[in-house]
Amino acid sequence: MKKSVLLFALHFSLFTAIAVAQPTAADIAADMCPGWNLGNTMEPGPCSWLSNPLDYETAWQGSKTTQQIIDFVKAQGFRSVRIPCSWYVHCDANNNIDTKWMDRVQQVVDYCINDSLYVVLNDHYDNGWIERSFANRTESSVSKNCDVLAQLWKQIATRFRDYDHHLLFAGMNEPDAAGDNSKDKAGDIRTLVRYHQTFVNAVRQTGGNNAHRILVVQAPSTNIDLATTYNVMPQDDTPDAMMLEVHFYSPYNFTMMTKDESWGNQAYYWGSGNHFSGSKHNVTWGEESYMQSQLRQMRNKYTSKGIPVIMGEFGTLWRTMPQGESQEKHDASIRAWYYTLCRYAVENAIVPFVWDTNYCQRPSMDVLNRKTLTVFNQLALDGIINGCAAGKWPYTTGVQSLHPSPDTSHQTVYDLQGRLLETIPDKGLYIVNGKKYIK
Repeated sequence: MKKSVLLFALHFSLFTAIAVAQPTAADIAADMCPGWNLGNTMEPGPCSWLSNPLDYETAWQGSKTTQQIIDFVKAQGFRSVRIPCSWYVHCDANNNIDTKWMDRVQQVVDYCINDSLYVVLNDHYDNGWIERSFANRTESSVSKNCDVLAQLWKQIATRFRDYDHHLLFAGMNEPDAAGDNSKDKAGDIRTLVRYHQTFVNAVRQTGGNNAHRILVVQAPSTNIDLATTYNVMPQDDTPDAMMLEVHFYSPYNFTMMTKDESWGNQAYYWGSGNHFSGSKHNVTWGEESYMQSQLRQMRNKYTSKGIPVIMGEFGTLWRTMPQGESQEKHDASIRAWYYTLCRYAVENAIVPFVWDTNYCQRPSMDVLNRKTLTVFNQLALDGIINGCAAGKWPYTTGVQSLHPSPDTSHQTVYDLQGRLLETIPDKGLYIVNGKKYIK
């Protein structure tokens, strides 16, 4: 009897210790794939033609976000939503965020939380108040920016303090640091780290769940090569609670170029087997091996060391082919680009978030039509979902909690020794998408 009681006590203590432990960044990263951007929606401004700042939400696209839209996003297989958001343009002279705007952002966040989606909430371009400030790095300018950044994030963090680990904060979007036009890259990096540290300190000081919330900081210009060259990770007293963000729009000729130039042509065709013989619009660089080498850099420097990476934006233009070109080859190229990028991302422990703006007219890199709740680009969606499913997340972690039953719609199952399993066991402890389950 005493032995049974002792074993029960040990089992209960183990269960309790695991259940109350907070998830780390590495714990949740695999469970976030794939991600989707609520693009061109909460980030516009200032918009001089609109008298009500709440109307900024539809200034760059026509759909006000609803629970039904987020339900539709989830139904397509997405597990995370990135919400690009402006705050500075909604502030008064004392840097107080408009309460009505804060309420609306919270409502949109809640739509996602209601669907058990992860949410990455950032301070996006926000009229460039800090992201385009690196040309002026005087102490007075940088100090002022730090003060404003701290004020903004203390307000945001306080409003969302009680939200659990499904909500992540990202300090900026694409800080224009150490780019090709920079005259002092080392100085840019020092300033960027200072901004990141200000963001982390401001959030942590608000306490509650923000003491251990997962925070995301941006690589210089969200560029993979710069992320490999420079270390921009700030100090954080909360262990294993940081992620790094990069973006991916390569090769430019294929993903974003809309007209031929004297220095090069648009690329309509990408990937092995998808070139169109005789066309001057076959891509000449940036195919599978380049894509893999770029993402491998993130694995070598960050994800293998327990710092997950999110690819906060990626996408490529889907075009209508002119006469003499091959729509079939172009469509195959679109599907292949999304599939390959998402597969390589997962295999290198990177969480991909597709960029989507609800424009839905070709040429466009949009995926979903929020106006009609239909899929605009099935090629892209198939590539994203199938690519993420084909990739195998390379790491398991000391997982944070025990759950009664897993979400089996997107399975990657391991035993406690980290061995990949073909099926979920009938009973015991096992890991699905970075979470520990008991059956």
